[in-house]
Amino acid sequence: MLKFSRPVVKNCKQLLLFKRCITNSPIIKTTSYRLLSNYKSSDTPLFNGIGAIRSYANTVKFTSEVYPDIHRNDIYKKLNSDDLEYFKSILSKQEIMYVAIENDLQELDLFNEDWMKKYKGQSRLVLKPKSVEKISLILNYCNEEKLAIVPQGGNTDLVGASVPVFDEIILSLNNLNQIRQFDPVSGILKCDAGVILENADNYLREHDHIFPLDLGAKGSCHVGGVCATNAGGLRLLRYGSLHGSVLGLEVVMPNGDIVSSMHSLRKDNTGYDLKQLFIGAEGTLGIITGVSILTQPKPQAINVSFLAVKNYEAVQKVFVKAKKELAEILSAFEFMDQRSIQLTKKHIEKDTSFPLEDEYPFYILIETSGSNKAHDDSKLETFLESAMESEIVIDGTIAQDETELQNLWKWREMIPESSQCQGGVYKYDVSLPLKDLYSLVEVVNKKLADADLLGEAPKPVIAAVGYGHVGDGNLHLNVATRCYSKEVERALEPFVYEYVSSKHGSISAEHGLGFQKKNYISYTKNEQEIKMMKDLKKHYDPNGIMNPYKFI
Repeated sequence: MLKFSRPVVKNCKQLLLFKRCITNSPIIKTTSYRLLSNYKSSDTPLFNGIGAIRSYANTVKFTSEVYPDIHRNDIYKKLNSDDLEYFKSILSKQEIMYVAIENDLQELDLFNEDWMKKYKGQSRLVLKPKSVEKISLILNYCNEEKLAIVPQGGNTDLVGASVPVFDEIILSLNNLNQIRQFDPVSGILKCDAGVILENADNYLREHDHIFPLDLGAKGSCHVGGVCATNAGGLRLLRYGSLHGSVLGLEVVMPNGDIVSSMHSLRKDNTGYDLKQLFIGAEGTLGIITGVSILTQPKPQAINVSFLAVKNYEAVQKVFVKAKKELAEILSAFEFMDQRSIQLTKKHIEKDTSFPLEDEYPFYILIETSGSNKAHDDSKLETFLESAMESEIVIDGTIAQDETELQNLWKWREMIPESSQCQGGVYKYDVSLPLKDLYSLVEVVNKKLADADLLGEAPKPVIAAVGYGHVGDGNLHLNVATRCYSKEVERALEPFVYEYVSSKHGSISAEHGLGFQKKNYISYTKNEQEIKMMKDLKKHYDPNGIMNPYKFI
């Protein structure tokens, strides 16, 4: 791995230290799942058998116990033997998981628990239909019988949206997992909603394309799930949001009707763009069963650099400079604070050495991707030379091969896992003006310290850390804890949302609302907007069976 510091660059006019051999073959970063494939058996895996990420917290309490003010709505029918007989009449044994005895509910923990082990439902029934038609029959029946449903993809959700609150039936999309069609000329991919994102990306790479979305959980999350939550991820800076990439959807409505716009092309200006209703709706208006999406040509050259700067002001300066000088090849610009890297070091440094010799207040990961290696190398080298000369960047390293590239990305992608491995984590995903982006981390640390909750054990909070996507003003605030605590939660909420609102930001940049943020939407949306959302929900789901107790 090529390392450099400001004095070295300043005294090396020819930038010989920057010259390196980057393979001509495409280098696409893999997920943390692959990076963990060689971990010892004693290490907790990032992904479990069904694809949901697991955490390190202790036994999870039922959501209804943790939040006793939330009550089961009596309008929903309780599952009975007649309902089971109907589902058995349309589904095979392999498509049904049922627990008859309450004490055996742990058999469904992988479906009832969220990945942070913060929320847990009490569903006794998981349905895993293998066709869209079966999903239609299920929803039609549940709508008539008023049986509540929770749609579930890879269960990597971060706000409690993909697991039940009480005894709602879980409808898993795991078995709806086929690629339907790909047009290499237009780049349009059509697939089932249950296709794992990494599988879709690997399929596209074989056809010289990539999926326009990249997530640390790509080895688990589903294509339909990322659409239902309007996930942002690491490629948004380059390729934009799913609201622009998704061309059409196939959706099963609460009454069982199948609505499809899978035939849509890039330009279609005939009436309302109905697919947008379901992107980010978190399964509250219908279940996405098919996705048509515009993919992107696979880059032929990818470079990754890991840089150190002295403060958050320098992060902003480097970003402005990168946009100007790297321009069309800039594909990712991530920042991490010192404390987030320190937590990650404790978690993974025994397997992966840290790329820099010293510690610094802030770090930046820059990725470039393009079609011409020599062109991209030249632009990156010129950019780095200038950044070092001006003393904005004070240290850094550049990946020289695919392994080093993966390892640099690992220090960014493993922060979420590292933040929670000592007990739990309170995650806040917000949008703020860039000048205010990191200030939230500072005020939260002060708030927790003033409340005497932050520090060495037995205090519950380890640290509040910040990292995220500078390119789209998205901060991930992770409050690492030794245990989940109502006292900590009261200190954080609604304080975090009030602060974000005071800066005219959004309380959810890409994770959605789910159960966690349902009651705080007014910090971002006004009364008229909320009323329109409720009207849409009432119109399309009059019985309220779709993912209840969440969103709005």
